[in-house]
Amino acid sequence: MSPATHVRTPNGVEAVARSLARGGDVAVDCEAAGFHRYSDRLCLVQLSTPEKTFVLDPLAVDLGPALKPVLEDPGRRVIMHGASYDLRLLRRDLGAEVANLFDTQVAAGLAGEPAVGLQALLKRHLDVDVSKKYQRADWAKRPLSPQMIEYAAGDTRHLHRLAAAMESALSRLGREAWAEEECRRMLESADGEAVVAQDPVTRVKGARRLDPRSATALRRALEWRDGVARALDRAPFRVASDAALLEVAKARPRSAAGLAKTKGFPAGMARTRGRSLVEALIQVGRTADARLEPYPAPTRRGRGMPPPEEEAAFDRLKAARDRAAGRLGLDRGRLMANSALRRVAAARPRSLPELEALDDVRRWQAAALGKDLLRAL
Repeated sequence: MSPATHVRTPNGVEAVARSLARGGDVAVDCEAAGFHRYSDRLCLVQLSTPEKTFVLDPLAVDLGPALKPVLEDPGRRVIMHGASYDLRLLRRDLGAEVANLFDTQVAAGLAGEPAVGLQALLKRHLDVDVSKKYQRADWAKRPLSPQMIEYAAGDTRHLHRLAAAMESALSRLGREAWAEEECRRMLESADGEAVVAQDPVTRVKGARRLDPRSATALRRALEWRDGVARALDRAPFRVASDAALLEVAKARPRSAAGLAKTKGFPAGMARTRGRSLVEALIQVGRTADARLEPYPAPTRRGRGMPPPEEEAAFDRLKAARDRAAGRLGLDRGRLMANSALRRVAAARPRSLPELEALDDVRRWQAAALGKDLLRAL
């Protein structure tokens, strides 16, 4: 198998565009920097035809003009694996919206595969071993080694053959339309998903038990960490862990030396950038009780607790779903998520068209499972 072509110049991108002009399916994957950097910016785009693999560098050259026509061509299928995150990266950083998607992870789940990770599927169906050596590499760092380039290429190099294997499995089961609908839904989600604001304190394990002053201190510590991470272009957890900030919020040290002694807090960070955090913590200690920012009170979602008859219907629907999943050889959650079953229990549809009209229900789910659900209601 020929090595991947590393593309990092305008001339190289033009050569890729000429190669892609012949048409045909294209396999795509992305690497981002979120594990190491503050920003999860797009750092690599891997692209494979059945014959060639290219690893393109968006940090060195603008890829949008060359890739947008390929990715947005409805007559050209884009093969990806676990595409949700990468679709958003392509849309945000290249302005490219994939038009025709085949997701091998989605296909594997609908085919009843016992494991749907890329490594497991390549081994099971193609007898290809894929290393995880660079799974958490810093893809924003330059230069990239030849080994890293070849590792990245492995994410798309075999996708054409894997897609063929998954299509064959779906065809045998009569589930091709299932995968088509799921992939369309994935594209719609990537196109219109809104970012829901979340109180950062609620993401810290153990924060719920903090008193109001400590919760306020945790807020200031999280704000400090975000500012340092942004300034250093470093992932926030690499500045200080949530657990360390929780200890800081409880102890509220009054000096950089005290901060360095706090369990789990990096001593070097305390020494070089800890002064501003200590000052913020001292200010929290002086804040009047009425101005503290406690952990947010729990809120009731939607209609609150469902009535007993609705909860009983939900239990019957779950049992019907579980029996159908066993019959179809599918994971229960893949066949239908509990959140969708709750919507069905609340709506009480009386026919397949009414069931299919619910937002959380796919057409393929209504066809495969609908009669079981209606009988359970």
